[in-house]
Amino acid sequence: MKAAILVEQNAPLAVAEVGTPLLDVGQVMVKVAYSGICGKQLEEIDGKRGHDPYIPHLLGHEGAGVVTDVGPGVRKVKSGDHVVLHWMKGSGIDSSPPRFGRDGSEVSAGWVTTFSEYTVVSENRVTPIPEDIPLDAASLLGCAVTTGLGIAFNNASLRPAESIAVFGVGGVGLNVIQGAALVNAYPIVALDLFDHKLEQATTFGATHTANTRNSDPWSLLSELSSGRGFDVVVDVTGNSAVRQTAYNATSNTGKTIFAGVPDHREQITIDSFPLHFGRQMIGSHGGETWPDLDIPRYIQLYKLGRLKLAEQITHRYQLDQINDAVGAVRKGEVGRAVISMARD
Repeated sequence: MKAAILVEQNAPLAVAEVGTPLLDVGQVMVKVAYSGICGKQLEEIDGKRGHDPYIPHLLGHEGAGVVTDVGPGVRKVKSGDHVVLHWMKGSGIDSSPPRFGRDGSEVSAGWVTTFSEYTVVSENRVTPIPEDIPLDAASLLGCAVTTGLGIAFNNASLRPAESIAVFGVGGVGLNVIQGAALVNAYPIVALDLFDHKLEQATTFGATHTANTRNSDPWSLLSELSSGRGFDVVVDVTGNSAVRQTAYNATSNTGKTIFAGVPDHREQITIDSFPLHFGRQMIGSHGGETWPDLDIPRYIQLYKLGRLKLAEQITHRYQLDQINDAVGAVRKGEVGRAVISMARD
């Protein structure tokens, strides 16, 4: 099979043929149809969290495809099932990570990888879905959609008319906006460096937008909150200065939610005094998603026309174009990009 491999940090991925292993206990073989690209992959490529001891290894943690085989003990899915591939644990066996082969050498992989034509994943990283759900749209349920909605519903516990500001409206941030709109939060403020992302956020429910490259976000947020601060402020960028602003823009009884992963060398300084009086600071872990429960719920919303999935996809690439796709995501040129694994 063909796969994109991280062979060196801060370098292009290598697209090469790799051999698949025999399935072990709790492992599932999936023919991948589509994969999304998340900020996590950029962090791994760029070494944002430091040295990577597992290189060379496969990448990708949100996708969708069709099960082709299952290992011993697997009961959750069977051959022929359509599935979402996700990094958050669901029910089922937490298998050992697979090892692939390339030119006589070992290629590592985690419990789920999606930048390949086929993949071997742990049973608890797949969730079956109806066959009538388009697999390109379904791939976003592996991370971007579930994390963003989970931040709105689980971390923030948003209620109608509560205010929320979201810094960074890429894949995750856009779905925080969408989740906020579903519960009728107000105002819903989208903040980003790119006008095309802010325009897309408006179609997903943002009531106000600000391009932080051209304007001071503090003035807008202070005006909209009458100086009291927002009920919820979410940072998806991981940028230390933005994280600082997010905390400062939160009301004394509100929640600051950090979803973006910071560089391991960066820190922020906060005034902890408001924490004694009700302000909360939360580090989101995938929106605290429970895939077995949440993915079927979100599919139902999609079928009802209440949840936008396909509308998030602005760019499509083939696996051979993976480095072009990664570059476009890094530059902020895309809304949501998906990689098709079908060979031309």
